[in-house]
Amino acid sequence: MGWFVSHHCHQWYTIGFSIIATQASAITFLSAPGLGFSEGLRFVQFYFGVPIAIIIICMVFIPLYYRLNVYTAYEFLENRFDLKTRTLTAILFLIQRGLAAGITIFAPAIILSVVLGWDLLTLNIVIGFLVIIYTVSGGTKAVNVTQKHQMIVIFIGMLVAFFIIVDKLPQDITFSKALDIAGASGKMTILDFSFNLNNRYTFWSGIIGGTFLMLSYFGTDQSQVQRYLSGKSVKEMQLGLLFNGLLKVPMQFFILLVGVMVFVFYQFNEAPLNFNPTATELVLNSEYGSDFQKLQEAQQENFKDKQLLIDNFVATNSSENDSESIALANESNTKIRNQAKLLIDKAAEKQNIKVESNDKDYVFIYFILNNLPRGLIGLLLAVILSAAMSSTSSELNALGSTTTIDLYKRNTSEKTEEQMVKASKWFTFAWGIMAISVACIANLFENLIQLVNIIGSIFYGNVLGIFLIAFFFNHYCNGFCQ
Repeated sequence: MGWFVSHHCHQWYTIGFSIIATQASAITFLSAPGLGFSEGLRFVQFYFGVPIAIIIICMVFIPLYYRLNVYTAYEFLENRFDLKTRTLTAILFLIQRGLAAGITIFAPAIILSVVLGWDLLTLNIVIGFLVIIYTVSGGTKAVNVTQKHQMIVIFIGMLVAFFIIVDKLPQDITFSKALDIAGASGKMTILDFSFNLNNRYTFWSGIIGGTFLMLSYFGTDQSQVQRYLSGKSVKEMQLGLLFNGLLKVPMQFFILLVGVMVFVFYQFNEAPLNFNPTATELVLNSEYGSDFQKLQEAQQENFKDKQLLIDNFVATNSSENDSESIALANESNTKIRNQAKLLIDKAAEKQNIKVESNDKDYVFIYFILNNLPRGLIGLLLAVILSAAMSSTSSELNALGSTTTIDLYKRNTSEKTEEQMVKASKWFTFAWGIMAISVACIANLFENLIQLVNIIGSIFYGNVLGIFLIAFFFNHYCNGFCQ
């Protein structure tokens, strides 16, 4: 069964990079900067529960998984309860992760649709089959090894992007002044201790909700569990997961900060009314084109007025009055952009064409393509596409392994290892086709990263509840956990 867990041969740093790469899909590098641009840094609170969850998993989950020599997290549940429980949790995982895999294919298709001008349907199919090929051919080992190198490219690319964005600001705008300008519009708020239930991202939602969500994600989701089950020992598994935990929050903070810097950049440079070029072209060539142009003119006037306010803000060392005026100007710009989205939706409906008016996930790619040197554009596109392929391959690998071990193996006669590997490859291929199908009908919702989290939260609560009972309610286990 070495094909499934890479013969337990990986060291902690390979495991750590692999876990990070599984999470850091194209969604991360498209949606997170878009969230930073539109909402600022407060989304980072969502990840405050990561360190707590990681510690619990290292102390409880990993030792048990290793002692029982399981290949999937759900295999543990059969030993603890029965086959029905194992099957139920495996099916819940397959549904949730199958949907998420489709969205991770959809994200890079957005990029290439802007770059190449191809339609999303074609790109979903091409990207999906590329990932299927190298995932099916290499199994867990291929996924882990490629992810280690992909993450190096990703980190370098994002660092380069950040410094270039800061460098492109006006000469008299230092990094600290840039942060002041972002703060004037509420983009630098990190901690929110309010108990407002309508506020999605607060310190309390991160610590409480985030802990349980991450506990389920890292401890019961096979796409993650399979990464650290490939470790040489319990220590290597624990170190790999802790390495991920140490990097997760700073990494998300940094990626959001990149988005905030893009926001500051567009305080000094005119931004498009909508960051999706396809949507802009569609509405301009429709009967709503004149109305859209009027909104463009209104945005230009808003930009000129805001320039004066920012100049005063910088000259007076962050005047409170100017700060409030800048915030109001940005709110006015948001209203104009929302009106433009409505026109795009009307034009798309009129022409019966599927086009995304929600442009949060297009912000970063638009900035890259229109403001960076060609060589760096290639690097950052490589970053995002590498992230997309690494994450999707991990998910397909986990889907194939779970289907094979938890469903196929337990409901058929005894199979040889060769037969199991062959079956897993076919299941991986089938899930790849399923993911492509989901990608072809997907839409951006509010934001791709939010959509993935919402899908996960629907299923994770049920699965985590079963695992917590298995781990901590010993009087049901008949001595198993003693």
